Amino acid sequence: MAKRTRKPGPGKPSVPVAAAVAAQIPVPEPVEREFFFLPDAEPEPVEAEDLHELMKLWRHGRATRSLGQAISDGYVTVFTILMLGAMITSAVLSAQHGMADCTTGTCASSRLLLPTAVLLGCYAITLGLARLFGPVLVSAAEGSWLLDAPVDRRRLLSGRLVVPLLSAFLLPGLVTGLVAGLTGMDWPAVGIWTLAAAAGSSALVALAAAQQSAERTWLTTLLQNLAGAAALAVIGLVVAVAADKVPSTALSGVDAARWVFLGVAVAALAAGSFWLVLAVRRLNQLRRARLASGGALVSGMQGAMFALDFGLIRDILVERRAAAIGHVRPTRGRGLGLAALIWRDVERLRRNPKMFIGLAVSLFVPYAVDALRLSQLNPLISGLALVAALVPFLGGLRVLSRTGGLARGLPFKTSALRTASMAVPAGVALLWALAAVPAFVGVAGSGADRSLSDALIAALITAAAGLLGGVRWVTAKKVDFGMPMVATQNGAVPPALIFNLLRGIDMVALICAPLILGWSAYLSAVVIVVAFVGLRGSFNAEDLRAEAAAAQRDLDSAKAERTKTKIPPPRR
Repeated sequence: MAKRTRKPGPGKPSVPVAAAVAAQIPVPEPVEREFFFLPDAEPEPVEAEDLHELMKLWRHGRATRSLGQAISDGYVTVFTILMLGAMITSAVLSAQHGMADCTTGTCASSRLLLPTAVLLGCYAITLGLARLFGPVLVSAAEGSWLLDAPVDRRRLLSGRLVVPLLSAFLLPGLVTGLVAGLTGMDWPAVGIWTLAAAAGSSALVALAAAQQSAERTWLTTLLQNLAGAAALAVIGLVVAVAADKVPSTALSGVDAARWVFLGVAVAALAAGSFWLVLAVRRLNQLRRARLASGGALVSGMQGAMFALDFGLIRDILVERRAAAIGHVRPTRGRGLGLAALIWRDVERLRRNPKMFIGLAVSLFVPYAVDALRLSQLNPLISGLALVAALVPFLGGLRVLSRTGGLARGLPFKTSALRTASMAVPAGVALLWALAAVPAFVGVAGSGADRSLSDALIAALITAAAGLLGGVRWVTAKKVDFGMPMVATQNGAVPPALIFNLLRGIDMVALICAPLILGWSAYLSAVVIVVAFVGLRGSFNAEDLRAEAAAAQRDLDSAKAERTKTKIPPPRR
């Protein structure tokens, strides 16, 4: 066959013609290019007020509420505050009238100790929140827009200290004053304790703001631990007085204590003023990353609060703590199979010993309840306290329940994984039950009519209720907003969003109900077994669907093998 050649089309010149045309085109000579750099120019100063005006204009142009809606919401808010204020005032006045007739030593000691414990608790909570959020913070948009501008950060961030200082002054003062009024203190003493709580909390916020620019947290952490330990010591003293272990006449000096707390208030005002001036001077030293991280944390927690997902709030805080630590020394695992997962939970106990602080505080609860003559409700109250204490021990179960890909990557069923993840917390709950047996016997003088065996059974049931309540709280599924909603005054709400508030509490109430009602303990044991089988995922819908699909595939392959026809080989 001859080789075919293609003729050039009319629109495409041949190769010789194109070469001739290209030879006639003059080639330009290379030109030397010179590069000129702009001279260094000083940044143009920008006023912080102008930037604020631009932000206000941008926000007002994108407002989502009209003036009438804002006025209506303000009216509802003011009316609610007035109504609640009238109710609280009426309750305080009635409590004042009732407690004024109590002149015993126990009443006098409670008037002194309870407001003092609340005051110290407010100090500890204020320091914790200030150290966690900043207290000076900005949003992500402000951090990327405003803080990049050549402005003085002191003028830009000085207003950010107003809200933390006012909140620290008002909220602890109101709470402490309310408790002091309910205990029967006279009004001058109520004012002194309120002023001490308000001034001290605001001074601690100013201290945290002054320490924020230097990025030092050891002082605020030390003060927070001291305030928390002092609050627990005062609460223990209240329990000891209620159990007649400490003479109440030794703690009836309210008149002498008011001068002490008046001095605390004056010293807090002086120290707070100094720390506030120091914090304002150091605002220009704050790094943008530190300011924006607090704003990002607030945004994330606001989103979790809208969904009422307190587990997500804890996940955000745990992630922030892990990011602050940075890295840890890796350790070699031990064991094979599920034993390796159990060993990892044991390693977490060594790496995070702070979890045992909450466990120790929860162990204090049954003794306090017994001292307050509430032994009948001791299983319920102690079980709820144990739920909050065991949640940090269930970190591995939280990861496996929220990360489906990781759980499917392990060669175990969901029930086996959850059982292995509950092994170490179950051992911790067993130790808690053995340590709480004397409280259920009634060593504090509450008159609890329980023998040693009955107290041991009650303690074990309470520990099991706390463990299963913690597992229920940790393994709860996310809210599905695609399900049918329930119509409320605040709009459509998924039912799971409402039930999230009761998770963990419902488990403790179901298990401890037979003990509270005086029924047989076998009913609680039956409820424990049923709850354990349900929470460990023995009837997990995803596992059942996966097993059904695998069985169907095996059945189809078997049918295909049976119906396959064999073709005989051809014969010659």
